[in-house]
Amino acid sequence: MHQIQALASHSSSRDETALAFSQKIVQSLYKAGTNLAREVYIHVLERLCELSSSVAKEVTTWLIYADDERKYNIPVTVGLIKVGLINLLEQDAQLAKLIEVGRSSVIEFSVKLIAKCVLDDPPCATHVDFNASLDALTRLAQRGKGPSSVVELLEEIRKHGATSPQDSEIAQLREQLTFMFIEWVKLFHHTSSNEKAFTAFALQLQQRGVLQGEDITSLFFRVCTEISVEGFLKYSNSIDGSGHTPATAYQGVDAFSKLIAVLVNHYDEPASANPSLAKITFLSKILSIILLVLVHDHQQHKSQFNQKPYLRLFTNLLSDFNSYEQQLQPIYYNILTTLANTFHSLQPSFLPGFSFAWITLISHRLFMPKLLLAENKKGWPAVQRLMICLFKFIGPLLKDLDRASTRILYQGSMRVLLVLLHDFPEFLCDYHFSFCDVVPPTCIQARNIILSAFPRNMRLPDPFTPNLKVDLLPEISQSPRVLSDFSTPLLNGDFKQDIDAYLNTREPVSFLLDLRNRLTSEVTEGSELTRVKYNVSTINSLVLYVGTQAIAQLQNKAHQSTSPIAHSAPMDIFQQLLMDLDSEGRYLFLSAIANQLRYPNNHTHYFSCVLLYLFSEGTQESIKEQVTRVLLERLIVNRPHPWGLLITFIELIKNPRYNFWGHSFTRCAPDIESLFDSVARSINV
Repeated sequence: MHQIQALASHSSSRDETALAFSQKIVQSLYKAGTNLAREVYIHVLERLCELSSSVAKEVTTWLIYADDERKYNIPVTVGLIKVGLINLLEQDAQLAKLIEVGRSSVIEFSVKLIAKCVLDDPPCATHVDFNASLDALTRLAQRGKGPSSVVELLEEIRKHGATSPQDSEIAQLREQLTFMFIEWVKLFHHTSSNEKAFTAFALQLQQRGVLQGEDITSLFFRVCTEISVEGFLKYSNSIDGSGHTPATAYQGVDAFSKLIAVLVNHYDEPASANPSLAKITFLSKILSIILLVLVHDHQQHKSQFNQKPYLRLFTNLLSDFNSYEQQLQPIYYNILTTLANTFHSLQPSFLPGFSFAWITLISHRLFMPKLLLAENKKGWPAVQRLMICLFKFIGPLLKDLDRASTRILYQGSMRVLLVLLHDFPEFLCDYHFSFCDVVPPTCIQARNIILSAFPRNMRLPDPFTPNLKVDLLPEISQSPRVLSDFSTPLLNGDFKQDIDAYLNTREPVSFLLDLRNRLTSEVTEGSELTRVKYNVSTINSLVLYVGTQAIAQLQNKAHQSTSPIAHSAPMDIFQQLLMDLDSEGRYLFLSAIANQLRYPNNHTHYFSCVLLYLFSEGTQESIKEQVTRVLLERLIVNRPHPWGLLITFIELIKNPRYNFWGHSFTRCAPDIESLFDSVARSINV
């Protein structure tokens, strides 16, 4: 869904592309046989209409005014009404006009639609929204020309004014649950309250059956969430002179978070054979209800969504659970992973209005460090998954760094990375591939921070040491640990199998000739080719996979040639890509190599040699220039700079073999010449 919207928004003819997509989606929507399919198509259609006003007008016109029997689909129409793609005022007027004409299919459709929208629980419209249609149906019934379903509907609408017994029962229950929560808020904020009083209240809730039934439990926590958020919104408008939100606005939120922690701590399910699992299941249920309220709030208010009360609620939960860490020790890690799953569901790609709060939460001192410090590194995958979500979100935003919100998000993300680099460098080391795989090439600062990480028990040799013999360093023969799965993107179409076959036999030659096609896909519009799109993940995976196989082969050889990487199957692959790819593809390919220039290890040494060899053997000046660009652009940004990047660039510009300063691109313009001189001075060359 994200790709459809992105393709349309980045198209040179945005309106036409969005319209083409919307036409296909509308066709699929009316053929959909499940609720999930309908919801997905409607969601994409809504996004496309937000993207283009002309598409919105075209879609709305067709949905309301087109003379097409396929439109008379109740589930689809109700879904479109709920998201506002069908204007009820216009729809009502059009239906009334067709009812007056006496079209039987329209009459039956109108009866079912009004019943579904008005009489269902909860309703998505009122009978006032269908005034014109109801008037037309009334006149039809009076003339005795309408089917019996018309009379039945009109009777039901008349009765609808009275509240049903079920509605009264739910309203009464909701009122009781509201009173219970208000009782708790008063208890929590009372000066004489203590842990004993909190425990007694929790037991009282269990005795009243509030925590036993599925429906009543869900309703209770929904009521608590809504009251807490509404209370915040009500009192936050009365900002004090300092510009801060008054403390009274947070009373409900603070009390609610404490209630959750107390209930989880004392939760007891008599029928459960595993009390610890029962507590986690109970917490998951609570968090899912909060999540649903948040998502609904976000969808309803869109740009006016206020993330502050939810941020306060989740940060309080982290703090409150931390205060019970000793009592909850057997399940404390599970509590953190449950929260991590919730944060993953709330990722900013889904809920952009929650992005600032989300970054604050995933980097919270009582969340991220505790997961990373869990025994046996079992919390690392959860943090890695959240960091991937962060990089995927900020990537497309970096095209517009002039926006203040984008700059702040970017700066916040870099601070999180710097904290990880300082406190948990091994985490960045081990997952460097998966992070660099989703960080866009334009986000050079983030890549440098990730690639500058090295194990804390290692002391990096000074890259500026004169005549530093990198190949003699003891660490240079050791393999780094790579926890990322970098081979999966190569499984499509037996690509990995073909790579292995070529690395072992250097056959067939057709494998090399077809490499470029296996890394690209043609994006077309109609019958015309618009552009070639590279699969960046496949390029990154191919480079690292071929490199690891090459290193394994070199380690198995007792005798190595003067240049161990030349005239080998892996180098055949790399050189073929360098020749066949266009400028964009070469840049992505060379960036994938540069992503392996890290701390001293055999990956850094091998890929440094590869990059220097490709520069030396490049037959075109543009190739040498592009190799230089990939290295240089990573050196002209703020520190830190990866160790492997520095030693590679120093070798390139100092070793006479490469004749670096003799190439025209180093002196093509005064600004470029000045830049190279400045970089050379900064690295003591």
